Amino acid sequence: MTNYYVKRVLSALLTLFLIATITFFMMHALPGGPFTRERTLPEAVEAALNAKYHLDDPLLVQYGDYMWGILRFDFGPSFRHIGRTVEDLIIQGFPISARIGLLSVIFILICGIPLGIISALKQNRAADYIVMFMATLGVTIPVFVIATVFLYVFSLVLDWVPSFGLNSPGAYIGPVVALSGYSLSFVARLTRSSMLEVLSQDYIRTARANGIPEWKVLYKHALKNALIPVITYVGPMIAAVLTGSFVVEKIFAINGIGRYFVDSVGTRDYTMIMGVTIFYAAFYIIMVLLVDVAYSFIDPRIRLGKRMED
Repeated sequence: MTNYYVKRVLSALLTLFLIATITFFMMHALPGGPFTRERTLPEAVEAALNAKYHLDDPLLVQYGDYMWGILRFDFGPSFRHIGRTVEDLIIQGFPISARIGLLSVIFILICGIPLGIISALKQNRAADYIVMFMATLGVTIPVFVIATVFLYVFSLVLDWVPSFGLNSPGAYIGPVVALSGYSLSFVARLTRSSMLEVLSQDYIRTARANGIPEWKVLYKHALKNALIPVITYVGPMIAAVLTGSFVVEKIFAINGIGRYFVDSVGTRDYTMIMGVTIFYAAFYIIMVLLVDVAYSFIDPRIRLGKRMED
C-alpha cells in the first residue's frame, strides 16, 4: 500500500506540473497583454511596464522564473491589484470562499445522504418520487439561475436576506443554497442508487433472515458499503466547493477567490489567472488523495493499487 501512495503522490506532482505548464503557455499565447487597454498606453510606458515585470524576457526565461516561483509559493504580482501579490489575494480570498464552501458541504451531506436513503427505502412511493423530482431539478437548473431566483424572491420581493456581501448570518443563506443545488441533488441520487444496489445483495437478505434488527442491517451492513461511491464524489466536490464558485461569488458580490478569478479574466491579469488555477488544481488533487486514504477506513476489504484476490 505504501508503494501505491508513493505512486499517487508522484502522479499528482506530475499532473500539477503539466497543469502549470499548460496554463502558462496558454496565457502567453493569447493576443495582447496585461497592459493592453481600450485606450492604448504610450509605447514608452508599456515598454517600461513590461521591463519592470520582466515580460520582455524570452518566453522560456519567463517560464523558468515562474516555475521557480511556484516552488516558493510566489506567483508574482497582480497586474490589476497594484501593490498586491497573487498569493496575498489568495490568502485573503480563500478563507471567505472556504467559509461558504464548508457551510455548503455540511448542508449537502446532512441533507443529500438522508434524502437518498429515504428515497431508496421508499422506492416507487410518494416520498421517492418527490425526492427524485427535486433532485432532477437541482441537477438540471444552472447555478446562476438558482442564485438569481433566490435574490429576486428573498432579497428583492420579500426582503428577508441581504442581496450582497456577508455582513450578517442571513447573508450566507443565498450563496450556500445556490452553491449546494447541484451537488446536493447529485449526492441524493447517488446515495439512492447505491443504497438500492446494496440492499439487493445476498448478505443483506441473509442478515434479515437471521433476525438481525432492521436498523442494524441498514446502518451496520448496508449504509457503510453504500457510502463508498458517495465518498468518491464527495472528495472532489469538497475541493470544488471550498475553493469557491466563480458564478456565485460574482452574483452575490463576495470578495472570495472566485470573484478575483473572474475579474482577472476580464482584465488579463495573467499571474492571477495562473495562480488561482494552480491553487485550485493542487487543492483538488489533495482531496482526491484523501479520498483514496478514506477508502481503506470505510471498507478494509479494499486494497489500493492491487486487485482483490478471489
